Amino acid sequence: MSVPRKTILILLAFIAIYVIWGSTYLLNKIVVTEVAPLYLASIRFTVASILMFSIAKAMKLQLAISKQQFLNNVFAGFLFLVYGNGMFVWALKYVDSGFGALEASIQPLMVLVMMRMVDGKKIQRKSIIGIALGVIGMYLLVSQDQIVFQEHSLIGIIMIFTCVISWSWGSLFVARAELAPNYFVNTAYQMLSSGILLSIISLSLGEVWLSPVHWSPSAQGSMVLLIIFGSVIAFTAFNYLLKEVSTEKVSTSAYVNPVIALILGWYILDEQITEQSIVAAIILLTGVYFINSKRIIRPRLYGR
Repeated sequence: MSVPRKTILILLAFIAIYVIWGSTYLLNKIVVTEVAPLYLASIRFTVASILMFSIAKAMKLQLAISKQQFLNNVFAGFLFLVYGNGMFVWALKYVDSGFGALEASIQPLMVLVMMRMVDGKKIQRKSIIGIALGVIGMYLLVSQDQIVFQEHSLIGIIMIFTCVISWSWGSLFVARAELAPNYFVNTAYQMLSSGILLSIISLSLGEVWLSPVHWSPSAQGSMVLLIIFGSVIAFTAFNYLLKEVSTEKVSTSAYVNPVIALILGWYILDEQITEQSIVAAIILLTGVYFINSKRIIRPRLYGR
């Protein structure tokens, strides 16, 4: 008996958001070891936006948007990609990719807290348990001597936390903002504006723009994978799944991505996984589960 085509597409889409988004931490880590972080991000999103606009035009999607929709996309792109992703990549210079992925997984906790602050909505008992577990997990994660006492690692930890705040703020903003009807088109505009802004900031800060021709083969290959798979395919798969299955099922990527990142970082980059990190990961992700199991949050996963 043959498997329905739709079932195969859903399965492939889940593999994409699980494995691809989980692997982007590793890919960014590989490139940032020899390429300036903001320059890296600017190339990734500018090229990805060109590909997405080309695909959208080929699909005959409506590309024209209003001035307000454009400005909202620029602001969302800044929160998600310029600061949320650009500074996250910068922080990966000082922390392991697996650690960065685990710290980023507290985003649902931060979104819940912000919703409480902005909307005054009552936090459910399960969510309070989830927040408590998240705090405990984060303490165990960042209190390890081998992490805290590495040079500049504390700066990386703090910057990643601010990136989580930026992603969370972006999630609340996008939920209320006037945007174009098509998700794919919105993403293309966000990536284009972010790529341009990142280029300007990179030049202003005096980052060295090393031609990709002079990158190592591993950095070149990682960038290609980030552009095609991380910035185009995975986002398309995410959008497809939101239309075909429940948001609760799609949000399980938040549980799987850190695990993939830890395993890949350990296997490919020889990053250390301590017993305390494993315990912290279990506690932290259990806290995320407690929150999402009661109240479904649709996170914008642009940090991946």
